[in-house]
Amino acid sequence: MTEHLNRLTPRQIVFELDQYIIGQNDAKRNVAIALRNRWRRMNSPEDMQREIIPNNILMIGATGVGKTEIARRLAKIADAPFIKVEASKFTEVGYVGRDVESMVRDLVEQAVGMVRMQKKEEVKIKAEQVVEDIILDALIPPVHGSNSSKPATDNGSEEMPMSDAELNQRTRERFREKIRNGELDSRKIEIEIQQNQMPNVGMIGGAVDDVSMMNIQEMIGNMMPRRGKKRKVTVEEARKLLLDEEASKLIDMDEVKLEAIKKAENLGIIFIDEIDKVASSRSSGSGPDVSREGVQRDLLPIVEGSSVNTKHGVIQTDHILFIAAGAFHVSKPSDLIPELQGRFPIRVELNSLTESDFYQILKAPKNALTKQYSAMMAAEGVELDFEDGALREIARIAFEVNSEVENIGARRLQTVMSSLLNDFMFDIPDVIGDGAQLTVTADMVQEKLSPLVKNRDLSQYIL
Repeated sequence: MTEHLNRLTPRQIVFELDQYIIGQNDAKRNVAIALRNRWRRMNSPEDMQREIIPNNILMIGATGVGKTEIARRLAKIADAPFIKVEASKFTEVGYVGRDVESMVRDLVEQAVGMVRMQKKEEVKIKAEQVVEDIILDALIPPVHGSNSSKPATDNGSEEMPMSDAELNQRTRERFREKIRNGELDSRKIEIEIQQNQMPNVGMIGGAVDDVSMMNIQEMIGNMMPRRGKKRKVTVEEARKLLLDEEASKLIDMDEVKLEAIKKAENLGIIFIDEIDKVASSRSSGSGPDVSREGVQRDLLPIVEGSSVNTKHGVIQTDHILFIAAGAFHVSKPSDLIPELQGRFPIRVELNSLTESDFYQILKAPKNALTKQYSAMMAAEGVELDFEDGALREIARIAFEVNSEVENIGARRLQTVMSSLLNDFMFDIPDVIGDGAQLTVTADMVQEKLSPLVKNRDLSQYIL
């Protein structure tokens, strides 16, 4: 588990984040240090490993500046389980912070899925061999124990006696080669798929928490017999259906659960968005502020470190990395309860995006919007290019709209690009056919988007 982190130095992590996120260097440095500290803790003496706690991070910045994207990309780089939750959902009427532990259970489910996929890759070759035999049996059933023989010619001259079993085996081997070469992918065969007859379970009477309900459903599901359902599918479809089923049979799920819990405890990242929505001035003793403070107090033990029951086992949250984020336009971080403030010692303020940032966002990242639109049009056989002046004009317009209407950060580029290219997207492939080349110029951007900028009420056009 630590081998992958060993290669990720703080500078390397920042370099990887730079491939997708423009600017926000302070935030990148802090998350890079937090991630590297996990490797440092796991390679410390055992008695110190329990004492070293993660420095949770509080990100402060307007919407669309990259808070969520930094956390999500960080988890991807580290191959770590990642869950995003909205803190405001715990303030819903009738909810009031109930069961905030659900985010930890979701993290464990994510970890189980990741470990299961990894284990399936490890047994993939063996599973493919089993699937190949099942498909072969459906095409050419094996013949066993037959002593009868038939004459077979060798080079048209000498006759050799051959049993039915040998002929069957030779035929199967020829078909095995055809299966591997994909020559029989469109052939229909009948296969049997195992299905668990899982009934819908409801409870009458007292309330049952989520963990108890999951355990009851799993217990009943294990008691129910697994029945096979016959389906007629192509060889290609059969390979996909059977591969997943056979790979699952080769995996030890108890081992998967243990490894997943360990992965979630040591590498898990929980991103709590809209933390400012549960901050309160604490000046009033009733009303919504009481609910918000209740949510904070329910979050506190999870962030501080506690044991949470899941259907896969008990998980300790002491070393999970929590990253909280909020715009803090109305409230401020000091409006959070002091205990919760203390659990987020690292505070990072993300800068609002400038016109130059917008230009770089359109040009530099691997997943830039310009590259996404080019890829979509390339699927239709149309080549799309952007002149440098066009990118600068798009950036200028997006920045201007953000300044005059509502600052939604980089998300404004999506609406501006959509307004600019929607006519092309509609005309392909009926009017603009395969092989066409489109070049977006600065004049074209001004022609299509300048009416929107001149109109004061831009909200009727963009968002």
